[in-house]
Amino acid sequence: MARLKGSDRDYLKGDPVERLARLCARRRFTVLGGWVIALLLLTGLAVKLGSGFTDSTQTPASESATAYSLLDKAGHGGLVSSGATVTGNIAWHVAGASITSPGVERDVAAMLGRVAHLPGVEAVVSPYSPAGAGQVSSSGNTAYATVTLAKGADVKPVEAAAGQLGSAAIDVQAGGAAFTPAVGASEGTEAVGILAALLILLLAFRSVWAAALPVITGITGVGAGTFAVLLGSHVVSLSSTSLTMGTLIGLGVGIDYALFIVNRYRKALLGGASVPDAIAAALTTSGRAVAFAGVTVIAALLGMVVVNLSLLTGMAEAAAVTVLFTVASATTLLPALLAILGTRVLSRRRRALASSRSARHPLAARWAGLVQRAPRRAVALSLLTVVALAVPVLSMRVGSADSSSDPAGSSTRAYYDVMSGGFGQGFDAPLLLVAQAPDAASRQALAKLAARLPSAGDVASVTAPASAGNGLEVITVVPKTSAQAVATSDLVTQLRHHVIPAAEAGTRLHVYVGGTTASTIDMSGALMSKLPLYLVLIGLLGFALLALAFRSILIPLTGALTSLGSILAGLGAITAIFQFGWGASLFGVGSAAPVSFIIPVCIVGVVFGLSTDYQVFLLSRIREEWQRTGDNAGAIRRGVIETARVIGMAMAIMVCVFGSFGFSGQRIVASIGVGMAVSVIVDALLVRLTLVPALMQLAGRWNWAYPRWAERLTPRLSIEAPAAPHREDPRPSAIIRS
Repeated sequence: MARLKGSDRDYLKGDPVERLARLCARRRFTVLGGWVIALLLLTGLAVKLGSGFTDSTQTPASESATAYSLLDKAGHGGLVSSGATVTGNIAWHVAGASITSPGVERDVAAMLGRVAHLPGVEAVVSPYSPAGAGQVSSSGNTAYATVTLAKGADVKPVEAAAGQLGSAAIDVQAGGAAFTPAVGASEGTEAVGILAALLILLLAFRSVWAAALPVITGITGVGAGTFAVLLGSHVVSLSSTSLTMGTLIGLGVGIDYALFIVNRYRKALLGGASVPDAIAAALTTSGRAVAFAGVTVIAALLGMVVVNLSLLTGMAEAAAVTVLFTVASATTLLPALLAILGTRVLSRRRRALASSRSARHPLAARWAGLVQRAPRRAVALSLLTVVALAVPVLSMRVGSADSSSDPAGSSTRAYYDVMSGGFGQGFDAPLLLVAQAPDAASRQALAKLAARLPSAGDVASVTAPASAGNGLEVITVVPKTSAQAVATSDLVTQLRHHVIPAAEAGTRLHVYVGGTTASTIDMSGALMSKLPLYLVLIGLLGFALLALAFRSILIPLTGALTSLGSILAGLGAITAIFQFGWGASLFGVGSAAPVSFIIPVCIVGVVFGLSTDYQVFLLSRIREEWQRTGDNAGAIRRGVIETARVIGMAMAIMVCVFGSFGFSGQRIVASIGVGMAVSVIVDALLVRLTLVPALMQLAGRWNWAYPRWAERLTPRLSIEAPAAPHREDPRPSAIIRS
């Protein structure tokens, strides 16, 4: 390592955050070059090694998991995917004729022959063969062929070959797992959000450079994080959806973090500070808050490990890595860029006023005054609004949307219409009853069960018990309703809790209900049962971090409880839009459907972290004033006035970024984007700038009460810059006695 010059050693004295700020400013071109080199290295490695994403998911212990485990041990590959192949269907419906008509059969057989010889196609089972005899509808005008492809094979040639058969008389559609588009990249919709964020910053700062810096810094952090995730996919199990989650969260927080620092830097310049001093002031105030907020978001994301689902854990890890890079970018690259640009982050008019030490915020001042004059009314109105937005959560139904809710005209919906018209709505929701029948009595009980199943409820068809090897018998039950229907879930519950236990009674028979639909139900139940634990965990963690930082009990408690309101408001919006269908078509995701089981967990973790961000930025400014003056009401007023504008800008930017993902055309991504956007609006406007200041006004000096024993035992975690308090200690530590 090169020796530091004497002037550099001077910068390494004193507060560590200030040292970092001044060193980055002095060595600005070195820092900039280091980031460029790091990005080039990450990009080169990612391009050379590619990605190692996997779609396999370790599911929690459940009845459906047991069923699949038994089949897997029996080596029954027809029912359990080996992971090396994936299966889909080519379905066709003939208008006014039968599929066995000579011309139809000839044309279909030729098409299937061409498909069988395409690259990646492992096998084709035709309905005209003995093995595919059950693939013809009872009406005789609809049929399908199963196509087994190698994992990762290009399905477009298969779809093109099938499409050539289509005509006015024959409707041909491809569908099933092999042909269902995977939830992955956002298709570039985030570019719209970034452009909108840039416009907001430009209107607010009236300076191209001031507007561009947060975007440049945020994109740099997200880019580095994305390449790191691509490389990490070779080491840990990650799905391709991890990139979307990382980009969604990273862009939102990355731009916002840089915004807070740039805003504070501009204020320091306008107050007459030199460029190095302004950078140091920005990093020792907003920079500290950014680092603290980033740690909180990362902790909330990594807390998802308690739900014990590899898919969510991977998404959380990817998002946490991306947030870490955005924090690093905001606290190292941004100071270097600020040092390079100097006063050019101010408009010409602002530069002329750079000696002015006061800034006017008339709207924020009026709002702060209104809240402080009527705090009880502010609390009541904000709480009523949050509750009204959260009410739909009471009706939330967690599950998995099927093709019946896809947009009309989409290929998946067209496939569903053909198949459901010929084979019923439950064609894509078969239930596999995997039975262990070790003796004659249990086999007899299984036969009686199979005979009773058609009258068990909404059952369309039942197959006779078939041997799966290793002493296992399998019965396939096809519901009358689609996979996402309430009736299908009720059927699974009835089979498990009533029909099957009655058949097992007094015998050694053991029957497990499996299948994709049952697995979704089990996974939804497992995740939702862990959600309270996850919420308590991140709530306690957030409380502890805020208590250490602000030396208070009431403030972190208020922050944790009010964050819950923002979370519920976002989940309420998701329920109303995507489950009730109130405007789902506006986002191009089709009609009403259950909320995916991964969405509540994602919303809880991410929104809690983001709401804590706003709490930190608001409270750190209030505490600065409180430490300086000891005036609670004055500190609240000054804190709201100083942060309202930047919190509003940050909210608008996050809404643009998150909202842009709402138009991705993918239900899960759109739900998360819209839910986060609504949560951010509620949290910024109703909670942080209304409810929290009103509650703090009512609490008075109790805001800063902290037990003496805790004061002695807990370490200090400083967010704001070191500052000498007024001559009387403003914190009423003595209010709470040990």
